[in-house]
Amino acid sequence: MKKKNLYISGMKSGEKVSTSFLVSEKNLAYSQKGAPYLNLRLKDKTGELDGKVWENATELDGYFKKGDIVHIVGRILSYKNNLQVSVLEVKKTEDEEIDPADYFPTASRDADDMFAELLVIVEQIQTPCLKDLLLAFFRDEQIVKLFKKAPAAKGFHHVYLGGLLEHTLSVIRLLDLAARHYTGVNRDLLLTGGILHDIGKIYEFQYDRLIDYSDAGRLVGHIVMGVEMLDARIAKIEGFPENLAMELRHLILSHHGTLEYGSPKRPKTLEAMIVHYIDDLDAKVNAFQTFTSGTPDNESNWTPFHRLFERYIYKGSSSSDEGGSQNR
Repeated sequence: MKKKNLYISGMKSGEKVSTSFLVSEKNLAYSQKGAPYLNLRLKDKTGELDGKVWENATELDGYFKKGDIVHIVGRILSYKNNLQVSVLEVKKTEDEEIDPADYFPTASRDADDMFAELLVIVEQIQTPCLKDLLLAFFRDEQIVKLFKKAPAAKGFHHVYLGGLLEHTLSVIRLLDLAARHYTGVNRDLLLTGGILHDIGKIYEFQYDRLIDYSDAGRLVGHIVMGVEMLDARIAKIEGFPENLAMELRHLILSHHGTLEYGSPKRPKTLEAMIVHYIDDLDAKVNAFQTFTSGTPDNESNWTPFHRLFERYIYKGSSSSDEGGSQNR
C-alpha cells in the first residue's frame, strides 16, 4: 500500500505533479473546432479540483471510469482563480496500492470512540423494551460496521465517512440537554428516537468509493427504510407496547418536518417535534461550518453564495477580532 505523496491542499499553480486522485466526475466533451477532450473532477481527502485531458481523450475515456482512483502526471494551472490540472498521463491503480483514507474525507473523531460513547448512552436507557430494541440494532455486526462508516448526506451536511455516527451522537447529546430542560418529555423515547432517526441512511447511500444514493435510497429513502428496520426488530421483542412502537414510527416518519422535505407526517408529539428541530439545527450548523471553513482565504469577509441556504455567509473579520481582543 502506497501513501499518497501530495494532496490537493498543497498544490500550487505552475508546478508539475505526479500523484493519485479519485475521479468523482468524468465526461467527454468537444471543443468549438470539434476536438474531443475529457472534463474531470478529481478529489482527495483535502479537496477537489478540475482536470482536463486534451490528448488521446477518446481512447482514455474508455480506460478509466467515475469512481476509479488513478495516478496522474500533469501540470497545475490557475483558471478563473481556481486550480486545474492539465493531464499529461493517466494510469489506473489497483486497490492494494492505495490507502482509502487518502481519498475520502472522514469525521474528525475516531469512529470506534464515537460508537463507544453512543453505547454509554444506550446503557442509560431505563425502559427495558427500548434498551432491548437499541441493543438489537447495535449487536448486529453488519449494522454496526455500516453505521460507523456511512455519511449523513450526499451534499449538505456531514458529507464524509463517519458523518452519520458523528451527526447522530451530536443530536442525542443535544436531545439529552433538551430532556433535562423541558418538563413532560419522555427522555427514553426521545433518545431512542434520536439514535434511530437516520438509521435507514446506512442503506440509503453507497459509500465504498463515491458518496451517492443507492437504488433503494432513490426509490424508497431512509425514512421508510428506517421504519421497516424498526418494525422488523420490534416484532422480535415480546410484549413491546404497541403505543410506544407507534410513537417511534411517528418520530422517524416526521423528523424532516414537512412533506416538502420528505416527511410523510408532520411532528405531532412533543418528542417528535424536539427531534425534528434538533436534527435540523445540527445539520445546518455543520453545513455552515463546513462551507465557511472550506472557503479559501481572500480579501472578503464573506463566503460565495450558498445555493441551499440561499445567502452569503459572514466569515468574520480578522481586524475586528483583533480589535475585540484588545478591548477585553
